[in-house]
Amino acid sequence: MRTKLLLRAASAALLLLGVAAVPAVADSSPSASPSDDSDAPTSAGTSFRTAAEVDQGQRATAGASTGDYLYWSFPADAGQRPTVRAKVKLPDAEASTTWQIDVYDGLRRRQACQYGAQTRTAAPDAGSVELSCTLRTVRAWSEPWADDPLPGTYYIRLTTVGLTAADLGLPVTTEVRVDSKEIGGAAAVDGSLSEPLVPGVAVTAAGAEESDSPAAVLSSIEPDDGWASGWWSDRWVWTGVGGVLAALAGVGGYALTRGAGRPRP
Repeated sequence: MRTKLLLRAASAALLLLGVAAVPAVADSSPSASPSDDSDAPTSAGTSFRTAAEVDQGQRATAGASTGDYLYWSFPADAGQRPTVRAKVKLPDAEASTTWQIDVYDGLRRRQACQYGAQTRTAAPDAGSVELSCTLRTVRAWSEPWADDPLPGTYYIRLTTVGLTAADLGLPVTTEVRVDSKEIGGAAAVDGSLSEPLVPGVAVTAAGAEESDSPAAVLSSIEPDDGWASGWWSDRWVWTGVGGVLAALAGVGGYALTRGAGRPRP
């Protein structure tokens, strides 16, 4: 009887572990990428305010000249670890050129790259140069003094550094793509922002009096399933599994240690 109880408890525990492993695998996989780039931007902005909006998984292109500052923006939600990749097709130049990609958050704070080739120097005969920057995991909440990535709009800036005057204005073609890896419960924190860090433009609502305070119209760019889509994580699953396993351990321990009953007279 005791052996049967232990076998049932072990089977139930293995079943729960298998169910919990499914969300964990899903959270660790890269985010889905749109299959159609027809609506991706084909030009870049020249400042933060005019940054071209691009969704994650899309390949944005832009024609520019060496010496230009190119800006794009994309949304990143809690639990994501974005990776920004850029490719520049270069013209024939008289000297080597150094390209750099920088990423800023919604507060326009420059975010450090966890890894990746953020700056690269291309030889004069190089046909192209590729750069990448993998950010730290976006947190749902952080201390006011911290520099942690938070949910909201992120800006990409691509430009050349240390360019000679002879190579200014040469035509180039750029490609930018952003993908994210879902980290899951490993990056979950106890807290969340009241609003994502998305820039807004103050305008007066239609029909409102001039004396009324202007309403903030936020940017149209956001994740496909809305902000704070990462409130559910595998941490909830593992917490539930831990509680069930503890209950099963109690039942198994009771079955092993209970007496055989009162002795017959």
